Amino acid sequence: MKTPVNPDPNHSAVLDSAHVGDIQGAFGTINLSETSTATGPSSWKSRFKTLLAIIGPGLIVMVGDNDAGAFGTYTQAGQNYGTSLLWTLLLLVPVLYVNQEMVLRLGVVTGVGHARLILERFGKFWGAFSAIDLFILNALTIVTEFIGISIGLDYLGVPKIPGVIVAAVVVVGAASTGSFKTFERVCIALVVGSLLLVPVFFMSSPDYGQIAHDFVVPGFPAGSDVADVTLLIIAIVGTTIAPWQLFFQQSYVIDKRITPRYMKYERVDLWLGITIVILGAAAIISFTAFTFAGRPEFGQFTDAGGVAEGLGKYLGHLAGILFALALIDASIIGAAAVGLSTSYAFGDVLGLKHSLHRKVSDAKGFYAAFAAVILIAAVIVVIPGSPLGLLTVGVQVLAGVLLPSATVFLLLLCNDKQVMGPWVNGRAMNIFTSAVIAVLVILSVVLTAAVLFPDIDAATILAILGVGGALAVLTGIGLAIPRLAAKARGNAKEATAVDRSQRLTWRMPPLALLERPQLSVTRRVGLSVLRLYLLVAMILVVVRVVQLALGV
Repeated sequence: MKTPVNPDPNHSAVLDSAHVGDIQGAFGTINLSETSTATGPSSWKSRFKTLLAIIGPGLIVMVGDNDAGAFGTYTQAGQNYGTSLLWTLLLLVPVLYVNQEMVLRLGVVTGVGHARLILERFGKFWGAFSAIDLFILNALTIVTEFIGISIGLDYLGVPKIPGVIVAAVVVVGAASTGSFKTFERVCIALVVGSLLLVPVFFMSSPDYGQIAHDFVVPGFPAGSDVADVTLLIIAIVGTTIAPWQLFFQQSYVIDKRITPRYMKYERVDLWLGITIVILGAAAIISFTAFTFAGRPEFGQFTDAGGVAEGLGKYLGHLAGILFALALIDASIIGAAAVGLSTSYAFGDVLGLKHSLHRKVSDAKGFYAAFAAVILIAAVIVVIPGSPLGLLTVGVQVLAGVLLPSATVFLLLLCNDKQVMGPWVNGRAMNIFTSAVIAVLVILSVVLTAAVLFPDIDAATILAILGVGGALAVLTGIGLAIPRLAAKARGNAKEATAVDRSQRLTWRMPPLALLERPQLSVTRRVGLSVLRLYLLVAMILVVVRVVQLALGV
């Protein structure tokens, strides 16, 4: 089925009429009524102008991921283990791209946010679950962003309470102008602000040969505790790949009004964002490693504030200032992106107007949800005695628990032909994503076990990894054997070839016109097991965190 590039909102799947119209980016505007009829090859100047107008979603979601939690995780890796864990970042590149590329396709093809698609295609339970757990996890994540802001302000000598409040007002104000272009320009300015880390990297006198070696040659820190290092690697995975990214990027490309015609430009934008996030993470690990190498603080990580003090002590006060400013910058863009992913999801599920193109008076619920989650998080941080350290731990664990489920639904949606049409996944993408999900589930189990049993040893962790890996392989074989046997008998249904020739103009029909997906027995059982695991794991983690808070 074909739909026009710029469809009538009354006859398309988009849920908010503000999601239809010209693309208004930070660096330019694309008039869709003019470009939709254009034919023939365009000049490189025209393509470059188009790219500039499209750039934004990939940069913002990726740089927003190098937030306060990431600063804490990466500096811990560098201060305690040098550059020996840089290789983990390179392994994450294909995972980041595959996850976010699938989200991009969902956004440009459907015009409907992630939470609403889950609700419509998998029922009320999963729709409500996705919205509620996203709200809880995002609220806790934003708390960590304001913890990062307070740490940076403390190093700069700015009082905590007024500084955090001003930061919260800035975040809410940037998103409440009623102009999508203005918000994106603010975010791009914050992306540029992340480059403050570059001079700190050069000030640390890095060993480029060692960095290059550790980036491409996997290794384990000599003499280190296997359990501690394994948990830190899991933390690196968790802080680099987070559930909010999926919800934010899908809704943001919809709000930016990007259509399938511009998918190739959006992929370039995504690669730019991935490049910046990986290089930024590598820079943080590296300059922390070389600053503390041979110093008394090496192996004695406390928090990002301690890193700022160390940078100021050994590299000069300017290095500490730049690091603190970069931390504040990253925390602000992280808070904005995570907050928006929450209000976008609520708007999708509850049927509210939800667009940055709208004024506050025209989308009260959308902006109220955004302001509420930002201000509540800021207040928690400034309340004396708040268990901020435990909240940070809770964020990491809950993110690890929920990420596999988010990726499962992402994979299912991208294989739903009614939703994706000619944009459905290919076989290679499905195999790779299934393998990623298996790894994420195993890491999720390890992380949950580590919180429930803080004294867990290396042998237990390795046993979980081994058993989990074996079960994943056996499950894959079990699913493949019936298909291969049916194919050998000639009874297998012939796969219908996907006609991808209409991809540039194909859009998902209105949700009301779609038939509910018919899930196989295997998928129903799998989703039931996933539901049980999520409920049990979340309850156990919450109980454990409360026990720690009460000193039990």
